Amino acid sequence: MGFEIKNATKNKATKEFDIDTILKKEISLFGNSFSDKKKEAFYTELVVLLQAGLELKNALDLISKEQKKENDKKLFEEVIDDLISGKNFSDALKGKKAFSDYEFYSVQIGERAGTLIEVIEELSLFYKRKNEQRRNIISALSYPVIILITAFFAVVFMMQFVVPMFADIFKQNKVELPWITSKIIGVSNFFRGYYWTLLLGVVLFFILRKVFSSKTWYKNFSSLLLLKTPFVGEFFRKVKIAQFTQAITLLIGAKVPLLNGIQLTQKMITFYPLQQALYEIESDILLGKSLSESISQHAVFDSKMVALIKVAEETNQNHVIFQRLTEQYNKDIEYRSKNLSAVLEPVIILFLGAIIATILVAMYIPMFNLSTVI
Repeated sequence: MGFEIKNATKNKATKEFDIDTILKKEISLFGNSFSDKKKEAFYTELVVLLQAGLELKNALDLISKEQKKENDKKLFEEVIDDLISGKNFSDALKGKKAFSDYEFYSVQIGERAGTLIEVIEELSLFYKRKNEQRRNIISALSYPVIILITAFFAVVFMMQFVVPMFADIFKQNKVELPWITSKIIGVSNFFRGYYWTLLLGVVLFFILRKVFSSKTWYKNFSSLLLLKTPFVGEFFRKVKIAQFTQAITLLIGAKVPLLNGIQLTQKMITFYPLQQALYEIESDILLGKSLSESISQHAVFDSKMVALIKVAEETNQNHVIFQRLTEQYNKDIEYRSKNLSAVLEPVIILFLGAIIATILVAMYIPMFNLSTVI
């Protein structure tokens, strides 16, 4: 059984300017308001209703009535209207911003293979694992980030107010300054004189990041920089590999050929090194190479994964092996998230503590000299 993979098209409707519509519109600061957490709840509830014997339209109608946000209700109403007009469920999802190409093709495969309920159940598990990974990342990085931000503002306060106060005292008393003190005062003067330039630079950085985010060179550079970051790089690599194995597990479970599964997975992977590796793996498989032979040529995959996939090919147990890999990677991510937090906290505290201590020592050494002169 083969499946043709095509790019999904999106239609953009023009809307007239209406201030009432703008005021009533729900605001989403970080992308789509129909988040992965909502998708987990949606697919979980949908599979329960379908397994209970409800028709798809009735199940969606029940889910729609439970939605609290107007945008979510409207989304499900549009899907239901498409079903009433004679479209398949996958076609009803197609082109809607809330649903990805990955979901569309997965549901389409489920409809063609007669395994729609199984595919929806796998989508529920997929988003459950994805949300767990997100929670692990937030748990691992939230406290270190809070420490980093707090320490940053402490250093800014010292450079803006404390150091200039000491500098005025030294100047009035004509105290000879040590090298480190003069350098700290120089940095403080630069910061006070050009802090607006620094703020402008930060704003410009985020603007350029947004502009170049879709460029190949930026994706390559940012991903390589992330991978080479101590402690964090390996953690994010494991997270992306786990997403890959989860996706392949879902698709193989839906009886999708391996090549088509790789093609579909490319549509949900946003990590550039892994995405590029999958493109090359697809080409290698078309040339007759095995999956294990192909992935062994890419550093983003570890040797353990190569060995297990080779076993899967020899025993024809792809689904079992990829499911086992997914479980192992998820456990590894949970373990690494705890270690990441445990390692980053003292490192950040020591680093920023050293900076603050250097500033204080640089200010107090001349004060001791001043007290001696007095």
